[in-house]
Amino acid sequence: MPLPPAISRRRCLALGAGLGAAWFAGGAAAAAPPVEVVVELFSSQGCKSCPPGDRLLSELRDMPGVLALTLHVDYWDYLGWKDTLASPDFSQRQYDYAKARGDMDVFTPQMVINGETPIVGSQRSEVLAVVEQSRRRSWPAAVKVSDGGSEMVIDIAASDGAHDATLWVMPVLGRTTVKIEKGEMAGREIAYTNVVRRLVPAGMWKGGATRIALPKDGLLTADATACVALLQKGKVGPILGCACWGSVTS
Repeated sequence: MPLPPAISRRRCLALGAGLGAAWFAGGAAAAAPPVEVVVELFSSQGCKSCPPGDRLLSELRDMPGVLALTLHVDYWDYLGWKDTLASPDFSQRQYDYAKARGDMDVFTPQMVINGETPIVGSQRSEVLAVVEQSRRRSWPAAVKVSDGGSEMVIDIAASDGAHDATLWVMPVLGRTTVKIEKGEMAGREIAYTNVVRRLVPAGMWKGGATRIALPKDGLLTADATACVALLQKGKVGPILGCACWGSVTS
């Protein structure tokens, strides 16, 4: 499976020039507490089975040390409602996870914990158990995200051993509520937590000390309230390190 190349400054600027910079430039964000476990929920506004997973993700968001993220997939849009938060990139990420595991098991609501453990996202007791089992005292790689004024700066410390890892950077919307007008959940109003708004492959990491600076006006979306960096083995393998800027954890 080919790995994404490092993103160029020109490409990053093209992702959405002029969006999102004002919020971070105003100094509203602050460094988040250390993360011990990362949970990604694949959800959809068109899936009637998803609200329990959405509620559980909100609960996880308030647990110390848990980075809980929601990624909306677009493959339920055919039912009559186009998910207002979805991206084909998020659907592809879920498929890539399934391909990397070798099980091709893709559904909603599905959680992936620390980039390697899939679980039904509505099974509260099972999810909580896996989250506790997956907590780490430290990650293999130390990652830091900081506000560099006009840029978001990601630093990765050197680590012993050979590494081939992808750095993913994600602008995140902390909380939002959507009124769904069509499809299986027509008439319902659903609250969503830590919604990933864009998925940017920012570069490759080979194990050495690395700094990547991405222009805010090309990276952030207008509604972003935080920024997350995930370092993953290969393309979407186990998470080696993570960091966030803004309000994404309790």
